[in-house]
Amino acid sequence: MEKIIFFGLVIPIMAYVLYLGGMAIMNGFKSKEANRAEKEENEIINHENNSDQNINLSEELSKLNDLKEKGVISQEEFEKAKNKLLNN
Repeated sequence: MEKIIFFGLVIPIMAYVLYLGGMAIMNGFKSKEANRAEKEENEIINHENNSDQNINLSEELSKLNDLKEKGVISQEEFEKAKNKLLNN
């Protein structure tokens, strides 16, 4: 009789503990996947922003070079402006 009561209580309790453990593990996997997807999305956005900045930098440097070649600005002014662009 004691064994029946013991197993009648222990087996459901053990099953519930295993269920809770499995749910915790699955929630961890879901959270990890969500964080990975968010991180990838942020990396894509940052890459696009960096590409836009590189294009703008290239355009500015080519404009400065054109001004230097046309004689509108001197070599020293070109170097100062180029250093200012590259350091920002």
